[in-house]
Amino acid sequence: MIRARAEVESLTPYVAPLEGRRPMLRLDFNESTLGPSPRVLEAIRSLPPDAYAAYPEYAGLNAAYAETVGVPERHVEAFNGVDAAIRAIFNAYEPCAQQQGMVIDEVLYPDDLRFPLAAIARKLESRPRLLFVCNPNNPTGTLVEPATLVDLARSAPDTLVVVDELYADFTRQSVVPLARELANVVALQSLSKAAGLAALRLGFAVGHPTIVERLRRVTGPYDINMFAVVAGKAAMADQEHTRRYVAEVLAARDWTIGELRRLGVRHAGDGGNYLLVWPGDCEGVVHALRERGILVRSMAKKPVIAGSFRLTIGTLADMRRFVSAFEPIVASGPRSAAYSRSLR
Repeated sequence: MIRARAEVESLTPYVAPLEGRRPMLRLDFNESTLGPSPRVLEAIRSLPPDAYAAYPEYAGLNAAYAETVGVPERHVEAFNGVDAAIRAIFNAYEPCAQQQGMVIDEVLYPDDLRFPLAAIARKLESRPRLLFVCNPNNPTGTLVEPATLVDLARSAPDTLVVVDELYADFTRQSVVPLARELANVVALQSLSKAAGLAALRLGFAVGHPTIVERLRRVTGPYDINMFAVVAGKAAMADQEHTRRYVAEVLAARDWTIGELRRLGVRHAGDGGNYLLVWPGDCEGVVHALRERGILVRSMAKKPVIAGSFRLTIGTLADMRRFVSAFEPIVASGPRSAAYSRSLR
């Protein structure tokens, strides 16, 4: 066997439990439970045969997203999903960083799941090459004010501050308006969640033009497939579809929080289309829900949040189905101490 670099040999492949999910109620990976705009389906179905044979063309894609987020086009670059954007950012997200032999210095969240601002500020004193922040954090749902992240970036001009904002449609908060002129901040956003295009992999980096231009240097010329380009443009042309879905999810989120409080079940989450739930016998509950055709994501063995599962918030009908299945399961078994933290 020909061995790779020592850093690669030490890695364990990430294998997501994605097979056999389609027939079930998918409340495990924070995907849209509704799907994309009808315009997306129409646009893909109307493609002529020669579109399949030609390399994809990207004209207008960055401009369309720039208009959506309110920045000039030079501040935006499209990627084959946010994962590809992360790989382009100096290969510094955890698995990529390990491949390059980089040191990862994680800042754990405290037991109350509040943003560890003081601990991060101390870490920045050592001038790391990169700071990666999920906002809201996934899976805790912790949401921090964009101004706080911009202040951190201003305090560390030699550190590239990357803010994962995949759920910005649901939080209605972004660092982009405050940070677009800072040369050390980049936001990552996507059409996978609210727009319902997770299968097609289309993400965007939004930041200072000097950052965006450097990301282009390490990106392949045809990384994004033609279906994603066509679907992305069609989705962005139907913002009303996305707004309606987001409004329904936020209403369903409020209803679900109310039900969890009624049941005395601990939960947490400030923003995004998901919550953390502590049902007591977590693995037993996750298994019982799966037997009833409902998927949630176990957080077993994860620091701070072990014993919980992540619950994607779908439509109100989705969440009524979840609660109808969940209530008798938790009523028959042990549960965690009632506690909630939901500040949206």
